[in-house]
Parts: sequence; structure tokens; C-alpha cells
Amino acid sequence: MCAKPVKKQPQQVETTGHQWDGIEEYNNPMPRWWVWTFYATIVWGVAYSVAYPAWPLLREATPGLLGASTRADVAAEIAAVDAANAAVKAQLVAADLNAIGADPGLATFAENAGAAIFRTNCATCHGSGAAGFEGKGYPNLLDDDWLWGGTMEDIHLTITHGIRNTTDPDARYSEMPRFGADELLDEDQIGQVVEHVLAISGQEHDAALAAAGATVFAENCASCHMDDGSGDRSLGAPKLSDAIWLYGGSRAAITETVVNARFGVMPDWNERLTEDEIRAVSFYVHGRGGGE
Repeated sequence: MCAKPVKKQPQQVETTGHQWDGIEEYNNPMPRWWVWTFYATIVWGVAYSVAYPAWPLLREATPGLLGASTRADVAAEIAAVDAANAAVKAQLVAADLNAIGADPGLATFAENAGAAIFRTNCATCHGSGAAGFEGKGYPNLLDDDWLWGGTMEDIHLTITHGIRNTTDPDARYSEMPRFGADELLDEDQIGQVVEHVLAISGQEHDAALAAAGATVFAENCASCHMDDGSGDRSLGAPKLSDAIWLYGGSRAAITETVVNARFGVMPDWNERLTEDEIRAVSFYVHGRGGGE
């Protein structure tokens, strides 16, 4: 005969005394391996905070017994890269600006370095692709319309000293009169000269007002923008006879420009970038498609 199986009695487990909605909390201890692992993490955490920078103080964190420093590691890596590039940087500084592109190795270095410098320092205003921000006063560097000239020398000078800033006495400088705000022209004259600018830029305009505006333009604007609106790069006076606009080419935008003028400012970079960096980013900008 087969023995009759004995039904195993469930083991009673002590409870913590906590109860919620009829459910009791058992007082089961954690597995020993889990407990010892937990203790080990505590020991490891204390040891790490002693060996490495960890606890914040008023000015800096505790240095740790091992003296580890990620800042020092990064500085050492940068110094190593600078040392490796010292020769080519010296070559870049010594080279004639227009001869940089003739040396494949130097051109490659300048292109890559200039791209990194541009993305870090220039893209905020000119965009990551160097297309600028139309209507906001940030020039497009991809076209062939240059306020201050697009040669390597011109671009290098502009980046070095900036435009209309107060920190560099050699900054490029010009200032457009506020024809409306300072009452140099009345409302009718402003309306006329705006129509003339619309006409020479090939936009829809009022022919009668534009004809009258030609006289206003000749007497007040041609000294900077030239009789035909072709502009003057030595003054940073933009060309008005094309479809490229720094602050917008609509009737409203042009009226705002004539009434209150524009005064775009670019910082000088000679205190923030080294000469080799300025040359590299000049080469990069010149090669975007609009350089001359």
C-alpha cells in the first residue's frame, strides 16, 4: 500500500504588527547576501569620499588623498594638444593670409580649427551654418554681400577689432543718422525716400513718391550709400540695390531704419582669441562661399 502523503503545515512568520486594509506586514529579514552587499557599498562610499574629491566646502571640494582632479586632467590634455599643434600654429601666424589656402596641410588645419572656433564663439549670432538671422542684424556670411569687405584681410580685420564696440579703439566704426527721431527729415520725406529704396531694390513701390524720394536720397543718403545705392564698404554702408537685407527689406522695416537708424555692434576678438585662432576662423569664414 502507498503511504498517505502528509500535508505540510505552513510555517508561521512573525509580523511587524503593521496592518493596512486587512493586509499584515511580515517581519521577514533581508537575505544575508543583500545585507552584506549593502554594507560593502557604505564602506566603498566612505573610502571613495576620502580618496577622491567629494565633500563641498565654501570655495572648493575636499581634494581627496589621491589628489585626483578632472580639471587638471583636461588642462593636461589641452596642453598636450597645444604642444602638438604648436608648429602648425606658428606656421599659420607667419603665413600670408592669402597664401594659407595654397598649402594643403595648413589649409586643412585652418579649416578644421576655424570651424570649431566659429561654432564656439560666432554661431550664437551668425548661426551654426553661418547664414545669420535675417531681419535681426546678424549678417549672412554665405553670400557675397559684405558690409566691410570680404577679402581675407577685411575679414581678419573685422574679427580682430570688431564693429562699433567700446572696447577696441581700432574697431570699425560708422553711424547712420536718425533721420526721423532727430527730425532731419519730415514724415513725407521719409515716406518718399523709402519708396525710392524699394524702387532701386526691385520691389513694388509708389512711382510718384519714389521719384520725389530720389532727390531726398541724393541729398541725404548718397554720400554713404552712393548715388545708385551700391553702398560703401569703407563705411560699412550696405548696398541697397539688391535683395539682401540685414534688418529686413519690407516697407515697414526700411521705414524703421530711416527713422531710428541701426547700430549693430560686433565684439573685438583680439583679447579672447589668439592670432592663430583669428586667422583660422577668418579662413573658415572666407571659405564659406562669400569670401572674395
